[in-house]
Amino acid sequence: MQAGSRPGDRLAAIVIYLILILTAIVVIYPLYWVVLGALNPGSSLFRTSILPTGLTLDHFRELFTETDYLLWYRNTLFVAVMNMILSTVLVVTAAYAFSQFRFPGRRQTLMAMLVLQIFPSFMGMIAIYILLLQLNLLDNLWGLILVYAGGSIPYGAWLVKGYFDAQPRSLVEAAKIDGASNFTIFRKVMMPLSVPILTFVAVNNFIGPWMDFIFARLVLRSSSKYTLAIGLFNMVTGRSNTDFTKFAAGALLVAIPVTLLFLLLQKYIIEGLKAGANKG
Repeated sequence: MQAGSRPGDRLAAIVIYLILILTAIVVIYPLYWVVLGALNPGSSLFRTSILPTGLTLDHFRELFTETDYLLWYRNTLFVAVMNMILSTVLVVTAAYAFSQFRFPGRRQTLMAMLVLQIFPSFMGMIAIYILLLQLNLLDNLWGLILVYAGGSIPYGAWLVKGYFDAQPRSLVEAAKIDGASNFTIFRKVMMPLSVPILTFVAVNNFIGPWMDFIFARLVLRSSSKYTLAIGLFNMVTGRSNTDFTKFAAGALLVAIPVTLLFLLLQKYIIEGLKAGANKG
C-alpha cells in the first residue's frame, strides 16, 4: 500500500508546488514592475523594460521636493495610529462587556452588530457625510478617525468576544474570590492572555486607514489634509497628471510601515489569526 501510494503523493506534491510557484509569479510580477517604474527615468511606465537599464532615484527625490508627499505621509500616519489606538480600546472594552456581563438588550445588540457586517460600509456614505457636516468635522482628520473607529467595532468586537469567551472561567472566578474588581480582572487577567488577538486587531485597525481611499475622499477636501491615497491618486488622474513613475515611487514608500509591522509582529498576528479561526 505504501509503495503504491508514493507516485500519487509525488504527483500531489508537484501540483502543489506548481500552484505555489504560479501564485508567487502572479503576486511578484506586478510588484516587480512597480519597483522598475519607480527606478526608471521618465514619467511613463510604457518606457519601462523588463530588464532594468539606467536606474535612477530622481523620482524619490522629486516626491519630497516637488510634492506634498511628506505632509500626506504625516496625515496618514496620524490617522492610522490614532485609529489603531482608539479602535482597539473601543473594540476590546465592548468585547469584554459582551463576554463577561449579562444585561438587557445584550443579545439584540450582538445580533444588530452581526447584521451590520453584511452591508458594505460605503452604503452609509451619505449618512456619514451629513453627520460629519452637522458636527463640523468635514475636512478634518478627526472626523475621518471617528468614522474608522466606529466602523471597526462590529467585526472587531465579535472577534475579540469569541476569544474572551474561550478563556477559562476559573481564572475570572478565582480573581473575584480574591477581591479583584472587574477593571482589575480586565487589566491583569484578560489582557495578558489576549495579546495575540489584540495585536491582530490593532494591526488591522492600522492597515485599514493606511490603505483606504473612499472615505478619505469623502471627508477630506483641502490639499493640506490629504492622505497618501488621495495625494497619489491625484498624481495619475486628469490629462495633465501623468507622473506614473513618481506614483510608483510613492507607492513603494507606502508599503514600508505595513511591512515593518508584519515583520515585527508576525508571531502575534499568526496566533491571532488562528485564535480568531478556532475561538471566534
